[in-house]
Amino acid sequence: MQPVKAKKRLGQHFLHDRHIAGRIADSLQLHEPVEYVLEIGPGTGILTGYLLNNPSIRLKAVEIDPEASAYLHRMWPQLDLIQNDFLKVDLSTLFSTQFSIIGNLPYNISSPIFFSVLRHRQLVKQVVCMVQREVAERIAAGPGTKAYGILSVLLQTFYRVELLFRVAPGAFVPPPKVQSAVLRLTRNDRQSLLCSEVLYFHVVKQAFGVRRKTLRNALKSITLPAVHNDPVWQQYADKRAEQLGVDDFIKVTSLMEQHRAAGHAI
Repeated sequence: MQPVKAKKRLGQHFLHDRHIAGRIADSLQLHEPVEYVLEIGPGTGILTGYLLNNPSIRLKAVEIDPEASAYLHRMWPQLDLIQNDFLKVDLSTLFSTQFSIIGNLPYNISSPIFFSVLRHRQLVKQVVCMVQREVAERIAAGPGTKAYGILSVLLQTFYRVELLFRVAPGAFVPPPKVQSAVLRLTRNDRQSLLCSEVLYFHVVKQAFGVRRKTLRNALKSITLPAVHNDPVWQQYADKRAEQLGVDDFIKVTSLMEQHRAAGHAI
């Protein structure tokens, strides 16, 4: 019998396979004598126990479910537990240094969680998480594939993405109707885009928002005629978003910004 009832409104599917839990915990790459780790949605604590037993980990956890929080307090009184919605937590207040994130992410809010990671990328140096397999494959996908999309580009801009292994529905209670997979995101060396970050995010989202169109048409509303005459733009104008890598999107955004700086407002 499960110690905590899974709640559909919270998208809860509790991992019960201890072998899988061990593999997820072991996927954290720990390089320092003391590593700070935030667990998202510990639920029944199957990952929590592994993490607390590692003497090099200083763990905090965020859990939205009061019933799960009460259970975790009973099982691990020493756990530094925050009962709150992860998306409402100010990550900059949790640790005084960089930290890693781990967790079996609620599948219904996985994308907002990843965008939160992007906003806090100077703090979040690593993410090991379980998500819906299709989401994992999209994030890990490269240019030229159907799965490649907005999250692929934005996360790969700042993180090295690895799809580690897949997990069958039977590893959960209740079993989800989809396959799952474990990802590891490791912060790369890119500190600056050398272009407007706001514009870069806008260009990527706009390009994939109408991914069947060429960039000439997909970005028409934010591109002035002066840009169209630029030789760099002409290299990309007839390509679609899925054909561009991270460096290509940076070049396109930089080009737009250069024309804006020259007096051609976008």
